[in-house]
Amino acid sequence: MSDSFRGAVDASDSQLSAESAAFRRALDVVRAVEPRVADAIGAELADQRESLKLIASENYASPAVLLAMGNWFSDKYAEGTVGRRFYAGCRNVDTVESVAAEHARELFGAAHAYVQPHSGIDANLVAFWAVLADRVEGPTLRRLSARHVNDLTEADWAVLRRELGDQRMLGMSLDAGGHLTHGFRPNISGKMFDQRSYGTDPATGLLDYAAVREAAREFRPLILVAGYSAYPRLVNFRIMREIADEVGATFLVDMAHFAGLVAGKVLTGDFDPVPHAHIVTTTTHKSLRGPRGGMVLCQPELAEQVDRGCPMVLGGPLPHVMAAKAVALAEARRPEFGDYARRVVDNAVALADGLLRRGATLVTGGTDNHLVLLDVAGYGLTGRQAESALLDAGIVTNRNAVPRDPNGAWYTSGIRVGTPALTTRGLGVAEMDEVAELMHTVLSQTTAGVGPDGSASKARYVLEEKVADEVSRRASELLSGHPLYPSVDLG
Repeated sequence: MSDSFRGAVDASDSQLSAESAAFRRALDVVRAVEPRVADAIGAELADQRESLKLIASENYASPAVLLAMGNWFSDKYAEGTVGRRFYAGCRNVDTVESVAAEHARELFGAAHAYVQPHSGIDANLVAFWAVLADRVEGPTLRRLSARHVNDLTEADWAVLRRELGDQRMLGMSLDAGGHLTHGFRPNISGKMFDQRSYGTDPATGLLDYAAVREAAREFRPLILVAGYSAYPRLVNFRIMREIADEVGATFLVDMAHFAGLVAGKVLTGDFDPVPHAHIVTTTTHKSLRGPRGGMVLCQPELAEQVDRGCPMVLGGPLPHVMAAKAVALAEARRPEFGDYARRVVDNAVALADGLLRRGATLVTGGTDNHLVLLDVAGYGLTGRQAESALLDAGIVTNRNAVPRDPNGAWYTSGIRVGTPALTTRGLGVAEMDEVAELMHTVLSQTTAGVGPDGSASKARYVLEEKVADEVSRRASELLSGHPLYPSVDLG
């Protein structure tokens, strides 16, 4: 089976593949209750089939993963951990959680895996609370750790902050490619820690390890966070662990974006976070190609605290999603997943090269991983304008801040693109040059618009309909040779 999840569709119209039969029957059942929902599900498949999906954080889960989520596990409450539930009747939940954790440990070479988090943000919060509970003594912390974080009042937070004292977190800044959950004030992690950020070299856009070391020595964080959502280069986790050890920090890596590259053994040695970090968090979708969810891997000394994620941060775990995680992790242990992961990086490099040849400006001048960060200021556009114009032409991206972005986090000056999804569809290096050409055509033919009062707008744009239609047609032709879910025919 190829990475486009090709199934053996019977040549006879009277026969359906197993996948087609399963999804048709499921939609029939849904349609009998609420046809608008069934129609929206079918329309989403059609939209995804017809668009160039370049959002770096999205992918396509296999039919097996998708089907594993639609079952009776959805009906179960299962607070607690395997063998220690607060509800009876969880033996089958224990099975799928154990299988998922087993696959995670084997796949990543981790000592312990906790597969309950509902998302990457939840995984980070579980990790943060686990480190606090492990490193900070205090009766209030122990008492409040037994409650769900959303139940804490402002008075609770005030008492907790006094008890925690000056607990500090050092992570990559948002505009350099970091994530909101790495201690930024608008996020709940910013309420838990006194946070400071490290950035990148202004001249190269690359991570400056000497500057990170200097910041760590000055700031003395409890947690040093590495990982990114929009940094197109590799991180040397051996060096980052050395910095953490030097200042006595717990080293946490958020590998949500590049977990698939770690699983596929593209990132090894100094670039594999698992052997170097005390604790690793991730999502299970994105480059890992599983269901939407999260996961925590950790060293043995943190396992007990991590397993208290429910009720400390999580409500009831989602057994149907854990079942899908188990299936996805089993798929990632197959040899063909390693081939897929390598092609994700090859495609990203090819896409970056194609954009550079056409005069585009890329943050850091290229990529070593699965994503490319395009500075669209050279086209005279904001990220918001570029994102909208590309979408008109059937190219799905997302706007993203660039280092020291003058347009801020909402309008931005950048577009982030990634290759996991198109690689799953089977597109290769040769097709990436055409993708670069389509993107460049749209961006070079788009101009900034003006507001109702005639002033310059950061959101409005002008793109001739004929240009958008032509690019959309060419994108459809490119995708026609790489059908999405060809084994699924909804009729």
